Amino acid sequence: MLQTAALEKITSLVPASLLEKINGAYLGLAVGDALGATVEFMTPREIQHAYGTHDTMRGGGWLKLKRGQVTDDTTMALALGEAIIQNGSVDTVAIAKAFDHWMKQKPVDIGNTVRRGIVHFRYSGIPVVPASDQDAGNGACMRCLPIALFTYGQSLQRMKAESKRQAHVTHNNELSDASCECVIEMIQGAFAGQDKADMLKGPVASLIKRFPQFAFRIRRKENPSGFIVDTLHAVLQAFFDTDDFTGCLIDVVNRGGDADTTGAIAGMIAGSYYGVSRIPPTWRQALDKTIYQQCEEQATALMELALQNIEAA
Repeated sequence: MLQTAALEKITSLVPASLLEKINGAYLGLAVGDALGATVEFMTPREIQHAYGTHDTMRGGGWLKLKRGQVTDDTTMALALGEAIIQNGSVDTVAIAKAFDHWMKQKPVDIGNTVRRGIVHFRYSGIPVVPASDQDAGNGACMRCLPIALFTYGQSLQRMKAESKRQAHVTHNNELSDASCECVIEMIQGAFAGQDKADMLKGPVASLIKRFPQFAFRIRRKENPSGFIVDTLHAVLQAFFDTDDFTGCLIDVVNRGGDADTTGAIAGMIAGSYYGVSRIPPTWRQALDKTIYQQCEEQATALMELALQNIEAA
C-alpha cells in the first residue's frame, strides 16, 4: 500500500474533476460487486420474492458474504493493478504471477476459465493461454479497470494491446477481447467528459458493427450468464436506460444471474461517468475498509503512471 505522503503527492498531480471520476470507477466496481454478490445466481422472480427490490448492502448470497464484502471481480482487478504499479508496465509474467499468488490466497470465488489459465501458467510458465472459442466468459472484462487508468491518454492501439496482454493470461478469445476494449473505451471517454451519445456512436457502435451479437436493444436481458455477450447486454441496457449511478446498479443486479460481475462492470462504467460523489454514501460506507482504501490508492497511483506516460510521449 502507498504511504500517506506518497498518496498526497499523487493526488496533487491529478485534477480534482478527474480524481472524482477515477475514484468513482474503482469504488463503483467494488460497490457493484458487493451489491450484486447477494443475488448472484438468483432469478429476478426469486430476488423479488426475497427482497422486493434489492437495493441494500446486506451480504449473504450463495457465498455467505459479510455485508460489504467483495468477490473475485474486485480482488482480481486489485491484483492486476498492483502488478502494473509494481512494474510500471503491463508485464504478462508479472500479471500471471500476481494472479497465481491471488489464487493461492483462496479467494471466496474463482471462475473455471480463470482457474484454468492460472494453472496453465503455474505448470507451463507461459503467461498466455491458447486461443479458444470456449473462453468467451466475462472474467477478463470484470478486471479490466486498471488497464483503463494506466493507458488513459495513450493511443487506441496501445490500449488494445495492453488490454489483450492482461486478458490473455486467462481468456484468449476475440469476443472477450472486444468487450474489454469497448468497456475501457467507455470508461476513458467518461474520464474525458464524453456523454452517453458519444459512447453509443463510438465504442459501442464499433463493437456491434464488428460483432452484431452484442446488439443490446433487441430484448431486456434477464438472468444474464457469465457469457460475455449476455453480460454486456445487461450492463449496456442498465447504463443507457437509467439516469444515475443508483438506478443503473439497482437495474442490473435485480436481473440476477451473474449479478456480481454485471454489477462490477456496470459499476465501473457508471462510476466513471457519474463520479464517486454520486455513489450512495450508504453503499460506499458499507464496503470492506481495506478494499475501500486499496481502491482509492490504486486509482491515484495508476493515474499518476498514466500522466507520466503522457508527459514522456
